[in-house]
Amino acid sequence: MPEADQARILDGKALAAQIRAELTERVAARVAAGGSPPGLATVLVGEHPASQVYVRSKHRACREAGMASFEVELPADASQPDVVAEIERLNADPQVHGILLQLPLPGQLDEIAILQAIDPLKDVDGLHPENAGLLAQKGRRPRFVPATPLGVMRLLEASETPIEGANAVVLGRSNIVGVPAALLLLRANATVTLAHSHTRDLAGLCRTADILVAAVGQPEIVRGDWVKRDATVIDVGINRVEDSEAKRGYRLVGDVAFDEVVSHAGAITPVPGGVGPMTIAMLLENTFKAAELQDS
Repeated sequence: MPEADQARILDGKALAAQIRAELTERVAARVAAGGSPPGLATVLVGEHPASQVYVRSKHRACREAGMASFEVELPADASQPDVVAEIERLNADPQVHGILLQLPLPGQLDEIAILQAIDPLKDVDGLHPENAGLLAQKGRRPRFVPATPLGVMRLLEASETPIEGANAVVLGRSNIVGVPAALLLLRANATVTLAHSHTRDLAGLCRTADILVAAVGQPEIVRGDWVKRDATVIDVGINRVEDSEAKRGYRLVGDVAFDEVVSHAGAITPVPGGVGPMTIAMLLENTFKAAELQDS
């Protein structure tokens, strides 16, 4: 139990493990009924170390869930036609149900054009303009939503955080996290403010939030006095900071100063162990959904 006047810790690792266990059973049932295992293909251009780590973790998660995975690696100097040709090959492969383009891409490539080349029915990252547009429109249902903001919503729902009518502030306006998180909260009937580097009095705005989602990629930018008592704080950030006392010479921190906020928030996600594990779980869930959609 949390100490008095301490926030509940929203354990994304435990929730993700539960979701993945349930998904493993669904995959097994699908295969037993004669269906093909859901297949996820990743496309990695270049040798970005962090991207390589992320890709390996996604393929390991697929194997653990009984899913198929396909890995496409292209050199850092790959041309636009080369990358698009690989995407089109995966679009045509019936064993591939989901395609994930690992970002960022090398500077010579047009990210928007390559994302548009992905079949919207295989767009398990939810970044194709068709799926992003459906998310933005009231009354429409996107096929897929980006995995990280979807994980944020599942954490809020699992923790029984009241969303309808709540004041929600989202820090960060990226297409991958900030914008879709704001749209999902809006769909759940929160009153949403999307804040960014040009927002005036950012700290003051954060103090109005019943739900605060931090996704700016700046270590511990959200200080204790930015968060009002009993707010729910979802920390999407994961940043390396130097620490000579740590075994690896660094430690991982979020966008929120956890030790300052945990004393008075209502609930908070840790880093690591909060949103990160949920991202993988939601990606697998999207891939399963893609396989089911392509069967219908």
